[in-house]
Amino acid sequence: MSETLTEVKAVITEVLKIDGEGIDMDTRFVEDLKADSMDQFFLIDGFCEKFNTNIGDEDARGIKTVGDVVRYIDTRKG
Repeated sequence: MSETLTEVKAVITEVLKIDGEGIDMDTRFVEDLKADSMDQFFLIDGFCEKFNTNIGDEDARGIKTVGDVVRYIDTRKG
């Protein structure tokens, strides 16, 4: 498991107050984790804070899965 995935899972479990069991790259925020629009806002905010980055509104709308976040973060690490 990549370091980014591990850190993304930590944000998800903290924000959604869930057990991270079963979360993988294909896990969908809305369908699998039952995240509503406020949850999604707090998740994006948590990812921005954790990875010291900014995820714009347009990019945030395209993030549907855990893998989407991991790839987004990995392409911006520098």
